[in-house]
Amino acid sequence: MNPQRRSFKLRGRLEMLALFGGGALLVIAGIAVALQFVKPAPPRQISMATGHPEGAYYQYAKRYQAILARNGIELELIETQGSVDNLALMLQPERDVDLALIQGGVASKAQSAELSGLGSLFYEPVWLLTRTGSRPIPLNQLQGARIGIGPEDSGTRFLVQRILAANGIDTGNADLVVEGTETSGQRLANGDLDLMFVVGSPDSPLLLKLVADQQIELQNLGRADAYARRYDWLTILKLPEGTLDLKRNVPAEDLQMIAATANLVARENFHPALVALVLSAAAEVHSGQHLLSGADSFPTSANSDFPLNSDAARFYKSGPPLLQRWLPFWVANWIDRIKIMLVPLLALLLPLSKMLPPAYRWRIRRRILHWYKDLKSIDLELDAAQLDARRLHKLHAALNMIERDVAQVDVPLGYSDQLYQLRLHIAFLQNKLERLTQAPEGTA
Repeated sequence: MNPQRRSFKLRGRLEMLALFGGGALLVIAGIAVALQFVKPAPPRQISMATGHPEGAYYQYAKRYQAILARNGIELELIETQGSVDNLALMLQPERDVDLALIQGGVASKAQSAELSGLGSLFYEPVWLLTRTGSRPIPLNQLQGARIGIGPEDSGTRFLVQRILAANGIDTGNADLVVEGTETSGQRLANGDLDLMFVVGSPDSPLLLKLVADQQIELQNLGRADAYARRYDWLTILKLPEGTLDLKRNVPAEDLQMIAATANLVARENFHPALVALVLSAAAEVHSGQHLLSGADSFPTSANSDFPLNSDAARFYKSGPPLLQRWLPFWVANWIDRIKIMLVPLLALLLPLSKMLPPAYRWRIRRRILHWYKDLKSIDLELDAAQLDARRLHKLHAALNMIERDVAQVDVPLGYSDQLYQLRLHIAFLQNKLERLTQAPEGTA
């Protein structure tokens, strides 16, 4: 390729670069502005305050952990004493805790307002356990009794102390023993306690271990309706005879129980994209048939002590976001995050799609049409007056130069017809000039 043709091709490419590069810069600028409004990606690691490793909270949290891991989220489990401990951790901004399981009734209204509720997950009945063969004693007659009320900072201790206090029983007239559930169970079986309370799911390994002990039996709490009327966060449940163990017939009779609900709680800054994912994991664990609840009873937005998270409310109303139903979580989240960029991009691309094609056609045609200015000038001069041989020679040289330059012009195939028309017009003027050059002097 000769230098002149290379120069023409380079000039053409620079023209196209200026045309389309300007459009590309506008699009890039639009993307840069939109990126300022794109939500940050959700974290890949979150933490949850649970409870004792053998308690229901911890066991359920392990199942959430496995489900979330399938979606690339690592859930760190933090062992605690129970609900009161969990609530305290959630209310300490310096502690790196994102989620917690908290028993209903534990948080005050002021404390609840600082956190975000994701719903309730399962019932936590109050279990009253005594030594096998013991005579049932009404709670308002437990003066002087040795009573296991659960570990320090546990939901069991919090709830049982309120129930006992309502019955006039406190540390002034009874021995309220604060210790772990397993230790209390051993002391009850040995006769060192008269009774003990456990608040928790019937799926709790510790509870199942206690009711399996032949030295321990379940008792009816009594007056369940009265407790439910006094405390709106309590629900009345019926545990039919033999539900826990058909072979040993545990319990030995139908029990009317009161139960709190376990709340799933998040910090207010918990990433919105993770709400539906966490609730989907909870639904996978809790939505089936259970001893104390029917299928699809949990998780639910009802019976929660905490203000319902807006993303959780959408989950309970419509289920998981549409994209998360059909796509892997991280793909769905990426699409959801960048959709905010579509508005400015469309606002730029729509007018550009209408402007660039005509501008492109004009730039291509301009490579051809601008030669016609010189051709018209030569044609008018040939028609205007008698020209001497010297002037005719200069015009001939000018036409030859135009012909050489046009031969170097590069246009897309679709515009070749216009380029060949230009060459025909150049040839026409060359022929006209040739006739004038050969004509006798004065005939021009």
